[in-house]
Amino acid sequence: MEVAQQMRAMAVPLQGSAVAMGFFDGVHKGHQAVIQTAVEAARRQGLAPALFTFRLPPESRIKGPRLLPTEEKHRRVAAMGVQHYMAPAFEEFRSLTPEQFVDDLLVGCFRAKVLCCGENFTFGRNKAGNVEVLEQLCAQRGLTLQVVPMQMFEGRPVSSTRIRYALLHGDVPAANAMLGAPYQIDFPVQRGKGLGHTLGFPTLNQVYPAGFQTPEEGVYITRTLVDGTWYPSATGFGRRPTVSEEGAAATCETFIPGFDGQLYGQRPVVEFYAFLEPSRKFAHLDDLTACVMNAAEKARKYFDAAPLR
Repeated sequence: MEVAQQMRAMAVPLQGSAVAMGFFDGVHKGHQAVIQTAVEAARRQGLAPALFTFRLPPESRIKGPRLLPTEEKHRRVAAMGVQHYMAPAFEEFRSLTPEQFVDDLLVGCFRAKVLCCGENFTFGRNKAGNVEVLEQLCAQRGLTLQVVPMQMFEGRPVSSTRIRYALLHGDVPAANAMLGAPYQIDFPVQRGKGLGHTLGFPTLNQVYPAGFQTPEEGVYITRTLVDGTWYPSATGFGRRPTVSEEGAAATCETFIPGFDGQLYGQRPVVEFYAFLEPSRKFAHLDDLTACVMNAAEKARKYFDAAPLR
């Protein structure tokens, strides 16, 4: 997949492209519907499947905290068949008028013939463009526009906002259903204090970078991918109230029963499946150990009932 981090002419064949447009954070089911529409239109009409999105600085609140690392976003989009992917910084194109957005960016950079978006899509300076404006611009330029209806979950539209809310409240099944895949992280493993190893449950310590959505603080059933193998695991996200000082930063610690390797600096994938209980302070370290072991046993039983692929 060709990836561009700034506005430029893409290596699209002369016949042109079908372009999916949106922020696509999470590449959730609604996003997947838009992308698949573009890929299928490209296949039918002999065009190149393409995607336009954009990047925001970590501190930005325009779209809310991020749901996926960039590399995983690329992987999922490429797996759907996209061949040309552009993600400039928001500042690079935010001042374009709706006409410039279509002419200079979509037609100029992508040779766009077909445009695909969700029904709530906005674009251009100060969100001056919407689907109705886009319909007019496409009609004037001989472009085809395909507007994809919102995907629904439990009677309401799927959205990144709903997914963030579900994660914040520990509703992992709802988040996963809307994502169309398990919620996951793959942040680098960092060195911790080694207390888990001393207590008999060594953990992988991963820290959420600035700008990423975090889940509810608590204990989760997870599975972890290490060297191509998935392992049942138990993950605690929080400020470790039993062993840390008040005000400590939240960390994500994963215990993989039976695994004894060193993964410092590596990026194992941790997928979340179920919330077990909120974080709490234990009176004794033995109680903390028992909690972790109990969570690990629940993870084992969970995946015994639903075997790992």
